[in-house]
Amino acid sequence: MKLSFTRTNGKIDDLIDELIRASGATNYPDLVREIMVTALKAGQEIDYLADLKLFNNTMKEMRYTSKVFAPYRTRKKVSIFGSARTLRSEPIYQKCVRFSRLLAEKGFMIITGGGGGIMEAGNEGAGSENSFAANIRLPYDQQPNRVMLANPRLITYKYFFTRKVAFVKETNAIAVFPGGFGTMDEVMEVFTLIQTGKTSPKPLVLLDDTDNYWRHWFDFVKAFMLGKGFISEEDFSIFTITQDEVEAVQVIEDFYKNYHSLRFINGQLVIRHTKKLSDENLLELENAFPEILIPGTRISRCQPLPEEADEPDLLGLNRLILNFDHKHYGFLTAFILRLNLF
Repeated sequence: MKLSFTRTNGKIDDLIDELIRASGATNYPDLVREIMVTALKAGQEIDYLADLKLFNNTMKEMRYTSKVFAPYRTRKKVSIFGSARTLRSEPIYQKCVRFSRLLAEKGFMIITGGGGGIMEAGNEGAGSENSFAANIRLPYDQQPNRVMLANPRLITYKYFFTRKVAFVKETNAIAVFPGGFGTMDEVMEVFTLIQTGKTSPKPLVLLDDTDNYWRHWFDFVKAFMLGKGFISEEDFSIFTITQDEVEAVQVIEDFYKNYHSLRFINGQLVIRHTKKLSDENLLELENAFPEILIPGTRISRCQPLPEEADEPDLLGLNRLILNFDHKHYGFLTAFILRLNLF
């Protein structure tokens, strides 16, 4: 029988409904029903065992990720990337310890990859009680670091891509220390996600060492990526480079000084913020960032839209609404930084 997501499956639809009812309290049963139909369709259409295993394991890892992070949804978090080969005796390791300790003192939780080096430094500074570890299962011996061993917020992933989802989806900021291929893979993906709007704008801080690791990287980016027209100057708004861990923490805090979050609703961008803006403030934003607006449109205030009823804890925030030009996420980050000055 060919299955459909519409309710045209007869007895199969009835059986799925009955299974959902019999399982007890189920959140968003219509979405759960679609997930179950998707699984049945996969079983009908996929005859390659490895693909079905990928499908199954991905679902399991995503479900468990949500389960572990859900109790801490109201706490801001910072994902930390960096080399697993960094030694505890190195100054950059100690800088990461100080950085994550400062964040924990300000109420942030830390997400690392759960291994050694910079990952261990991040967990050490924040402490086990303020840490998550998104560990990865590798062909060679890969053990959780001493801070996160046996921690209930330790998750071990089979797939890098589900692990990356956790790093970005669950965090409010990202800090990157010097590292190798893995670190570059992680930070480049975050650049791409922010630049293309596939994740919400968030502070991205590159913490440098005394050898100017990130400054040398930046020289390459300016000379070749920007020089050849592969990126735009506005993309430099996406990140901050600093050697100072105190400044790095301040960058993260300042990003949420007024800005809270955003959401696209019916093609329009709704920006939630904490402080009321004057008419002069709105005019200043419009004049400073015309690129983010579809020509002929303006920024205005609005009340919570009906679609936001699924986030009741955010209904008391102030709101701006605008017709956003999706080619300019770099300018959107700069817009948020300006918003935070009011």
